Amino acid sequence: MQKAIRFKRSPLAQATIAALAMALAVPALAQNQTTNNQQDEDEEAKELEAVQVVGSRIKRAEIEGPAPVTVITREDFEREGFSTVADVLDTLTQNTTASFTGDLAVAGFTPNAQVVNLRALGPGYTLTLINGRRPAQYPQPYNRDNNVVNVRAIPTAMIERIEVLTGGASAIYGSDAVAGVVNIVLRNSYDGQSVRGQIGTTAEGGGDSFVAEYVGGFTSDRWSTIFGAQYTHSEPVFARQRDILSDTRNGPLGRALTNPGLALATLAFNPANAGIGRSVYYPGQEVCDRFGYTTVNTAARGQYCGGFTAPASRSISNKEDSYAARVYTTFDAGDNLELFGGISVYKQEAIASSGTEFWATSGNAFIRTQDDRQVNGYFDPQFNSFTFLQRILNPFELGGEEAASTKFDEQTYDVLLGARGTLADRFDWEASASYGRYDYEQDRPRLLAQGITDYFLGPVEGFQLASNGLRYQIRRLNLARWNQPITPEVYRSFSTRVINEGETTASQANFSLSGDLFELPGGNAGFASVLEYARQTVDLRSDARTNPLRPRDGQTVYNLVSSGRTVGDRDRVAIGGEIRLPVLSTLTANLAARYDKYDDITEVDDAVTYQAGLEFRPIEDILLRASYATSFRAPDMQLVYAEGAASFSGIRDEYACRSGTGVAQGLGARTLAQCQAAVGDPTAYTTQTTIAGNPLLKEEEGTSLTAGFVWDIAEGLSLTADYYRIKLEDQSLQLTSGFLLQNEADCRLGVRRDGSPFPNAIDSAFCQNVLGLVSRQGGQANAAITRINSAYINSALLDTSGVDASVSYDFDTASAGSFDFELGWSIKLTDKSKQFASDPLVDTRDVPSIESRSRVRGSASWSYDDWTTTVFGTRFGTVSSFNGVDGTNAAGGFYPRRLKPYMLYNMTVSKRFGDDITATFTVVNVMNNQYRFDNGATGYPFFEYYLGADPLGRRYALSVQYRF
Repeated sequence: MQKAIRFKRSPLAQATIAALAMALAVPALAQNQTTNNQQDEDEEAKELEAVQVVGSRIKRAEIEGPAPVTVITREDFEREGFSTVADVLDTLTQNTTASFTGDLAVAGFTPNAQVVNLRALGPGYTLTLINGRRPAQYPQPYNRDNNVVNVRAIPTAMIERIEVLTGGASAIYGSDAVAGVVNIVLRNSYDGQSVRGQIGTTAEGGGDSFVAEYVGGFTSDRWSTIFGAQYTHSEPVFARQRDILSDTRNGPLGRALTNPGLALATLAFNPANAGIGRSVYYPGQEVCDRFGYTTVNTAARGQYCGGFTAPASRSISNKEDSYAARVYTTFDAGDNLELFGGISVYKQEAIASSGTEFWATSGNAFIRTQDDRQVNGYFDPQFNSFTFLQRILNPFELGGEEAASTKFDEQTYDVLLGARGTLADRFDWEASASYGRYDYEQDRPRLLAQGITDYFLGPVEGFQLASNGLRYQIRRLNLARWNQPITPEVYRSFSTRVINEGETTASQANFSLSGDLFELPGGNAGFASVLEYARQTVDLRSDARTNPLRPRDGQTVYNLVSSGRTVGDRDRVAIGGEIRLPVLSTLTANLAARYDKYDDITEVDDAVTYQAGLEFRPIEDILLRASYATSFRAPDMQLVYAEGAASFSGIRDEYACRSGTGVAQGLGARTLAQCQAAVGDPTAYTTQTTIAGNPLLKEEEGTSLTAGFVWDIAEGLSLTADYYRIKLEDQSLQLTSGFLLQNEADCRLGVRRDGSPFPNAIDSAFCQNVLGLVSRQGGQANAAITRINSAYINSALLDTSGVDASVSYDFDTASAGSFDFELGWSIKLTDKSKQFASDPLVDTRDVPSIESRSRVRGSASWSYDDWTTTVFGTRFGTVSSFNGVDGTNAAGGFYPRRLKPYMLYNMTVSKRFGDDITATFTVVNVMNNQYRFDNGATGYPFFEYYLGADPLGRRYALSVQYRF
């Protein structure tokens, strides 16, 4: 359950803090200490052992600080029915579903990774740590651009708890801690041994799973060691196994109004506007029956046959086999010196299936005009028509659903060595070094463009002049092959496997010193300081055959463009310090500052951040708190070092047009409209375009404010509420070629298209970024453009605010057992943004969006003798419907402007059999609520999975744990 670590003075509260300090407390941020597992239940814990929690390196007994922290223990998420770290983090009220990864995004950039995204700023703005250290990042960038941590690679068997700080924390941790910090604390001590097995399945088919865990450990006078291993196996779930996804006729329009997809399409093509028209060839019902297709006759497409079930063959939950192991040990070397070290290893093999392959004349490198322009169709004498083709290759043609599956082979490891001790019986120090690496391979099926094009169309017979003045290929569709399902052998003859590989590393060395400095009226002044060195590397390699600039041949891949190669490194040195000043017994001030120095090719040289906080206790049971922090984010290495995917595109040289120079020399200054109207104007030509890294990027800078209270209303009853505001400036913004060329002209000329003054001078940071992304021959302003990099510049501004609140109540009864209730709630109050300094700041909080404005999570637990039962629920607030307005679809179904809240429930029942065996039965998504129904979402899959959805539906798991 989601808990804010609460400031408490009651005996129950003291026991709660003591339990965390003594039973759970592995210091969260690289200050891991072996703790005493025995708790004195009779003592009221007046003097509590100091522990360290995310948000500060200063250990203290009263864990609640100036900024809100949420802690989810291992027992919490097991009780709430979650089996993975990602599942737990997805339910945080401060998290968002808008930035989606995971199994449902089978066609996305990272379909085998899962991330955390606090405050909807983007997953790169949440710093994810493991035991207070940065792990190696996921090699494949999120949404092609951002480097993230894959929380899927953290096995639950090793986890002690998860700590979440919401708000800026760069003064403690450096870059990326803009929206907050998620610290996943692993078990660092365990006395005894434990084995656990779990089997699971889904109510509607697919997804059978098995998990086996082993954790063991021992302690002696000088040694403490923990070791663990976990194996996970999951079967895939396919869309055909869920009603809403199994057939396109199951959508809001129903069977009467839903037309089949263009699975065997032979349509007229208009060269003048590239429009697709009516069918020029219908093969007959007998042919349609061979594929299991249906014949329809529509006004837009005429008579054709197509399918309703092609999308149903994709997977919505990946097949997975993963293996994990970890060893961590400490050794008391005497003289206040302790040595420690550990190694963690994770390997995963997974499969995500798109189910089908498709081929069309559009996007085809071998469908070209006589002057070598790629176009969407060809001329077929059989139909006396310029023709567009589209063909779905079904699983039974390919050799089964897994024939079109993408395979992932991933492994990551981390090695840690260190020492810690005390100086003058007063100061704690720790020195450590770690190295982590993440290796990634994606093996995906793809069609070979020339092979499949020649199979269906045969050789080029000549060229046909079209009304637009271009000459299109003359080819003939091989009707015998078109009308007959292919065999797996034929599929293999014109298909291949595309391999993308990558690896990242993270090397770190840390030295920290903490302790008490002097006495103040409220107690000892505590301090902590840290010195860090870190090095990151990335090497991401795309299959060379997907490079659009590569000469076309028999290995050219159909409908897949390379993201190029990304290779680079970054070094960082940092020094930081904190001080906690108990000015009075009721007032404590917290100050922190940090300096980061970067060594890479970016414009980031160094960054200074600071943080200040206050804690005020007017009475014993109320804590008032506030904090203000600055934060920053260094540019993602992907945004800096990516070589980019290059291609050739037609452009309009706007500067040459408006200045009358360069390629337009002698034509005089003209308006853009005049240049566009001129036939064969020299300002329209082809050049190389790419999306590559921009070394001119500087850091993004943010501020974070939180203010709130913690109120222990009565014994066992606590309430928290905190206001937050996060402001981010100079966010990286991707630019289009058209935008770059317009602003290049504005920067050089000093005026806009309409003649009004341009607000950015040519030597401004904005203009220098733009000019650096448009390359002209010889570096001369009046020469032709040789390359355009549609990359990123620092420009955008975000400003968001809201409120987080939580309430918890626990009590014991003499005859009915004990009860525990938890409720958390977050609401967004403002969501302001703008792209450029001259733009107005617009609040989009209440306009149609893909995010819930509020989220709630809660649980109720009852324990009696050997039984424990928990009901967990989460609520996603209202969101915009697909159309964002009230309306009615073609079938008469009404859709509102906003969709109703979406709720999910889990339930667990646990029984202890003696002291050693515990069995737990879990039902996830008890109500089988799979998606938000929206009559306006008439296109497959008929709901937006990133609005809050669970198409896996109801699922069951039974686990048994044996301790010995």
